[in-house]
Amino acid sequence: MTEKKSRASFPAPEHKGSAGPGVGRGPELQQERAVQTRLQILDAAAELFDRNGYAGTSVKNVADHVGMTKGAVYFHYPTKEALTIAVVEAHYNRWPVLLEAVQAKGLGPMDTLVELLDQTATTFRDDVVVQGGARLQMEQPLPEGVLPEPYVGWISLLEQLLTEAEEAGELRAGVSPSAAAHTLVSTFFGTQHIAARLNHRSDLTKRWVEARDLLFYALRA
Repeated sequence: MTEKKSRASFPAPEHKGSAGPGVGRGPELQQERAVQTRLQILDAAAELFDRNGYAGTSVKNVADHVGMTKGAVYFHYPTKEALTIAVVEAHYNRWPVLLEAVQAKGLGPMDTLVELLDQTATTFRDDVVVQGGARLQMEQPLPEGVLPEPYVGWISLLEQLLTEAEEAGELRAGVSPSAAAHTLVSTFFGTQHIAARLNHRSDLTKRWVEARDLLFYALRA
């Protein structure tokens, strides 16, 4: 029997920050070289933010890491704050794309949820932009409201998927989709944070599978 495709969506993060006027705008910035340069700067900044935190990373550090002058970095990202916002925005932009790819497999809602979190664990392990964005979200170094509130989008998405699972008869009777979503997000991001602190995420997928199997044993009908 063909599974009913999930219709859940990742909510757009709400925040007041901007990567800065002119970033990604103007015909000269649409050239392939400029696009690649921005990505190189973004990757370098994300790596340093993840390794050293916001306070321990300067624009000069980023410029040195990518082999550019500070002026070249400032051309694309006019302030350190703009670079910070750009890393966090790029972090969040990964998730709707990942969700769409998982949903395209046509799995049921519970299997969609499992596959999504498995692939998210792999992305956290391998993607430097996701790693840097995660640390910045933990630190919240900019004034309140400039960066998105962490975790709320994930809680909303997982509650949608768990509600779909409930409607499909895939969720254990008596389990609240809201409570289960909060528990899954807490467990996933707790596992991610511990793996980052202790082993630079090298064992993240292994530790997530261990936690996942325990949780979904309790969640599946």
